[in-house]
Order: sequence, then C-alpha cells, then structure tokens
Amino acid sequence: MTVNLKSLARHLRAVWMLLLVGIILAIASPVFLTETNLLNVGLATSVAALLAVGQTYVIILAEIDLAVGATLGFSAVVTALTLRDHGLLPALVAGLAVGGGAGLINGLLVTRTRMPSFIATLATMSVLSGMSLQITSGNPISITDSHFQGIGQDRLAGVPVPVWIMLVVFVLFGFVLARTRFGRYVYATGDNAEAARLSGIRTQRVKVLAFVISGLLAALAGFILSARLSTAEPTAGTGLELEAIAAVIIGGTSLAGGRGTLVGTLVGALVLGVIDNGMNLLDVSPFLQNVVKGLVILLAVFIDRNLDTLRALIPRRRGPDAAVPGPAKAELVRQ
Repeated sequence: MTVNLKSLARHLRAVWMLLLVGIILAIASPVFLTETNLLNVGLATSVAALLAVGQTYVIILAEIDLAVGATLGFSAVVTALTLRDHGLLPALVAGLAVGGGAGLINGLLVTRTRMPSFIATLATMSVLSGMSLQITSGNPISITDSHFQGIGQDRLAGVPVPVWIMLVVFVLFGFVLARTRFGRYVYATGDNAEAARLSGIRTQRVKVLAFVISGLLAALAGFILSARLSTAEPTAGTGLELEAIAAVIIGGTSLAGGRGTLVGTLVGALVLGVIDNGMNLLDVSPFLQNVVKGLVILLAVFIDRNLDTLRALIPRRRGPDAAVPGPAKAELVRQ
C-alpha cells in the first residue's frame, strides 16, 4: 500500500493544523524557523509528548488516565531522594518502579473493581499529589548528580537528549501499537471490549498493561523534567495530564476508543508546543495562551465528532466509472 503526504494529511487532521500554525508564526516572527528555536520547541514538547504516548494507549481503550501528572511528580521526588542516598542506577529503578506501580494500581482499579477510569485515576492523582507534598514538606529537592542532569541537559549530535528520547519512545511504542499482537488487542478492546473478550483476548490484562505503560512513561518524563531543572518539584506534573490528553485528541485519537495513532499524537503535541512557543515569541499574555489552547482543543473535538457531516458537505470529483452501475462496476473490478 502506497502512503503519500497528501493521504497522510487527509487522515491526520493535525498535520494541516500544524502547517497552518507554522506558516502563520513564520510570517509573524523571523525567529520562529531558526534552528535554535525549533530545537527549543522539541525540547519543550518532549515531556508532554511522553505523557501523551501512554495516554494514547489508554484512550484507544476508551479509558483515561488523569494521574499521569501526579505520577510524574511523585516518581521525580522518589528518584531525587534515592539519587541523593543511593546513586544513579537505584534512583532510575526506583523512579520507574513508582511509575509502573502507579499504573498497575490504576489498571487494577479499572478492571477488578469496574470503577470508571475517570474516577479511579482522579483518586490516585489526589493520593500521589498528597504523598509528594508530604514526603517533601512541599519543598523542592535539589539534584546535583551530573550524570542524571545529562538526561535533560546534554546534547547528542547537536540535538537535546530529551528530543532523542522522545523520538525513540514514539518509534518503539508506535511499532508496538501498529505492528504487534498487543497493539491489535488494544484496538480490538477499545473498539468493542465484549467482542474482543469473546474472541479470546484477555481484555483486562490489555487494559492493565496500557495503564502500566502510561505510568512508566510518566516516570521517564519525570526524569527529563527534573534533570532539566536540576530540581524535583513535588508539583512538577500539575496540569500536564490535561496537556497530554489535549495532544492525543488533537492528533485524532477518538475518545470513544478503537481509533488513533502515535504519529497523530506526536503531531498533536507539536501543535501545542508550536502554539506555546509562537505566543511566547509574540509576547502574548499567558492568560490568553490558555484561551487559545482551549479553542484549539474545542476545534479538534468538534471536527472529530462531526467528521462524517463535514465530509458530506465536501463535493467529490466523479471519476470515469462513477456512473457505472454497482454490478457492472464490480465486474470491472474483477476484470
């Protein structure tokens, strides 16, 4: 099957949005298209983009994970405390264990207790946020380990390490979602969980694994953010869960489940990153920035919910066989 840019843009509506915003900002600010600024966009986008990868898996399953921001903050705090007392490797393991454990708890709450994911993850978000503040007494934890700082501050071939991490994660988990049996199970479960269960798919296990992936990537995002700042803030992830969900929705993943791609999520994250960067370059008020991002999200959801209606309004060019009756056309295809 041949895939061209026109087909990609037609199926990924966020591509058009990214191009439109990019063109407007390139005209409005001469700094926007400079190499330094574009790398800054990638660096600023990397944290929310990693959260959005895990969120994509969860939303394709017709669930939602509101706890990723709190998981990021709590794992960052645990990582910083472990780093101070035990060194780099134990700190990384502890941070990932906290992230994966939080995801496991969320998955079990959703599958075993049949609790709506909105409520379950809202509760764990509150618990994790409170634990972060309790452990630190609300104070940030300084990080001085140069090797850990390199995760967020070093460059490889002139590109910030967080950007490389973001790209590797998107390629790896994009492959898993698009080309593996587990990925097919995710789509099948999100499209019709009961039919998937009857066909032999362990839907509860699929959902638990998706939440674990979301928690692990939240911990990885916590590594990057705390390494960049050289500080673990207990409230570092506050609000990032909404930005991750917004990136997923803008990228075309359906809230109803069963449809979505990580390519679309990456483009959606870049749309938000470009908007943030462009409004900063143009000295737009931070309050208005939130207004603009909210309108972009509303537009993306409106298009998603009314796509069939919008397609019906677009006239289609009739091909040479458009007037051929159905049976005759089928015969032509067979020939």
